[in-house]
Amino acid sequence: MEAETAPADLDLRAYVRDIPDFPRPGIVFKDLTPLFLDASALARVIELTAEYADQRKVEVVVAAEARGFILGAAVAARVGAGFIPARKPGKLPLETTAAEYALEYGVDALEVHRDALAGGARVLVHDDLLATGGTAGALCELVRGAGAQVAGCAFLIELAFLAGRERLGDADVHSLITYDGA
Repeated sequence: MEAETAPADLDLRAYVRDIPDFPRPGIVFKDLTPLFLDASALARVIELTAEYADQRKVEVVVAAEARGFILGAAVAARVGAGFIPARKPGKLPLETTAAEYALEYGVDALEVHRDALAGGARVLVHDDLLATGGTAGALCELVRGAGAQVAGCAFLIELAFLAGRERLGDADVHSLITYDGA
């Protein structure tokens, strides 16, 4: 089976479905299932994110559980980089390093294996969605704490009205779809 190619003018927003009041009242969940089901849309997202990773000379992609894994691993494979899964506490079998973060609807933490990040490595921090910046900020903290360099932060969706980009400091941020209003 041949890899799908997508037209450059593909409207990725058309593949994002809004689910109101999930996981709590007042939250509009951005469901990516339609995008993941469409081979052209999925290929386009991977292609565009990989182009960004190539420009940033990324050596490793670190991505957040769970939807970040889907695209993060594909991008890493596309650019010839390593992949580090950032997991919820208690999911990794070896010694870990962790960072807590606030979500728009709670508090959580992510862990990576302590030996996964090498000092000086150029790392792409990736997640499917940038909202308040808590998850991505925690990943940047983990990367920098290991002595590695945040080469950039890549997201499929950015909810700009929540100002998450501001929590990432001077990190270069790349988003494929930006929503300016709630």
